[in-house]
Amino acid sequence: MFVNEQGEAVGRILSVKGAIATVALPEGNLAKEMEGPATVGKFLSVHTRDAHLIALVSYVRREDPNLARAFGHYSVAEVDMMGQFIDDNGEMKFRRGVTHYPTIGDAVSLVTRDQLRVIYAVNGPNMIEIGKLQQDTAVSACVNIQDMVGKHFAILGTTGVGKSTSVALILDLILQTRPDLRIFLLDTHNEYARCFKGRAFSITPRNLKLPFWLFNFEEFVDVIYGGRPGPDEGVDVLGELIPQAKAAYAQQKTGLRRADTRNSGYTVDTPVPYRLADLVQMIDDQMGKLENRTSRMKFNRLISRIETVRNDPRYQFMFENANVGGDTMAETLMQLFRLPPDGMPMTIMQLAGFPPEVIDAVVSVMGRMAFDFGLWSDGAAPVLFVCEEAHRYASADKATGFGPTRKALSRIAKEGRKYGVYLGLITQRPAELDPTILSQCNTLFAMRLSNERDQAFLRAAVSDAGANLLDYVPSLGTAEVLAFGEGVALPTRLKFNHLPEHKRPAGEADANSKVDMNGSLPIDFLNAVIERWRGIGNSQSSQRSGARMDDGSAVEDPAETFEMVRQEFSSLPTGYQGSPLPASPPLVPSNAPSLGDPGRFSVRKPLPAHGDPSEAQRFQQPQPPAPPPPSGQPQTGAGARAAFSRFIPTKR
Repeated sequence: MFVNEQGEAVGRILSVKGAIATVALPEGNLAKEMEGPATVGKFLSVHTRDAHLIALVSYVRREDPNLARAFGHYSVAEVDMMGQFIDDNGEMKFRRGVTHYPTIGDAVSLVTRDQLRVIYAVNGPNMIEIGKLQQDTAVSACVNIQDMVGKHFAILGTTGVGKSTSVALILDLILQTRPDLRIFLLDTHNEYARCFKGRAFSITPRNLKLPFWLFNFEEFVDVIYGGRPGPDEGVDVLGELIPQAKAAYAQQKTGLRRADTRNSGYTVDTPVPYRLADLVQMIDDQMGKLENRTSRMKFNRLISRIETVRNDPRYQFMFENANVGGDTMAETLMQLFRLPPDGMPMTIMQLAGFPPEVIDAVVSVMGRMAFDFGLWSDGAAPVLFVCEEAHRYASADKATGFGPTRKALSRIAKEGRKYGVYLGLITQRPAELDPTILSQCNTLFAMRLSNERDQAFLRAAVSDAGANLLDYVPSLGTAEVLAFGEGVALPTRLKFNHLPEHKRPAGEADANSKVDMNGSLPIDFLNAVIERWRGIGNSQSSQRSGARMDDGSAVEDPAETFEMVRQEFSSLPTGYQGSPLPASPPLVPSNAPSLGDPGRFSVRKPLPAHGDPSEAQRFQQPQPPAPPPPSGQPQTGAGARAAFSRFIPTKR
């Protein structure tokens, strides 16, 4: 039988209402009987005739009711009954839920350290220690990783409370405890790569190979139209011709010809390869069959949109082999979900380098592929999908955000655990997160939240008996957290363990803070920064790998140049006064070829001098339109595009 350290009761039950009881406490609020007062968040033990219950103090007040004075007690506390101790073959264990309720007059004592250790038992292969109890820092606070991960979890907290460090701590422990589990982390601010060096593979636009045909129809349309709704005519054309382009490519690969590619059996969402050139050609052919000038212009605009995106160097990770073809789906899955892990079971997708208008579509593809891979592999390789800044991708407002992204995360939340796909959400604005998705997370870690809407939303999401603790969310300290749900034995206030400096997340701005911005910067440093800014370093590195100049020297990678210059400059002493920057540095000569031009390394004819109309006027004078075809003959292919190019408004 558990008794308090003094071997005597320190309070009595005054009333019981469901799982809530009122306890009379002695003068001094138990100050003499325990190391600290019985205040909110403390645990008490209730001794009934048949069981020993554990109750959590949720409210304390000073009163002098007659019944309390009769027992010699002057303070009253309201407690939530959380669970009870049971005898398991001579071994005391803790179990949530109450089967024997107390009666009026039952004794109440302080929970001892030994009892706390039984409640938060560390033994077991699925238990991980994440911190120390606030009530007794000598007792470890543990979570059941199987329940936490297998039933989804969420970490909520405002900026500056240690949320990112807590995420790094939990993921580090998961990697140690569950080596069979793949972790896919959406790193919005590129701050986690340094925490998992040697154990995680970082994906950036420079090394990602995500073919455009892996995007479903909604995702592809979102990319083509830059995150804006596409016109109905263009969307309808794509919906009709994309399956035909897939069928045409399949026929080309197999050598089997069908009279009509429209009956191929492919849909707009079937993840099979096709060539973008085939799609553009089909749109061009359709345009040539039209007689209405307005409709032709709409087709031409669609082709222009596709070609603009395909030629944009920022989208190189999607369209690098757009006109080559090839089924690389297996290689993409191996890269994304670490199959096999090769000592790196974690993937960190650094989203800060992707074009902002395409991030939603990319996240949608990642979430959808994670779920579909689990579905069609019968959960052969369990995946934990961790989403930083989750409110950006699964907004509570259906009118904002990208619907397919919300749908992909919602599907993981509702059905993912059946197929070995689990969800971890991290957000600083829970009120802006889809409540349906958050409600599927059965373990919540609530850090400090100052916004009233966020607090109200959190209160609605927590159904635990210890929800009264949420009144103290605004006053939590840094790295302090209230843990609720299946992963913890009881609703608990704890403080996360300290992480060493090299395992703490930090953005690139922190990592580059050694550069003295007060001194004069070398021109090479600024040139490298500007080149990264313009996106060249993200998209052209793969093309320039191994490229040579005319003199045989290697072409430099701008990202590597930036890092080399940064490290060299960061080693200079503080206050370095190098040569000042010129007033107007000629960063790029006006007649220099574009870095994206494949012929930029060859000798070119110089541009004509100012005033020489022989060549310059050719680019200034409008070209005469192509002659129309004979009457009754439809225009097709490139001829149709040239004939109607004059109807496209020209930018002035």
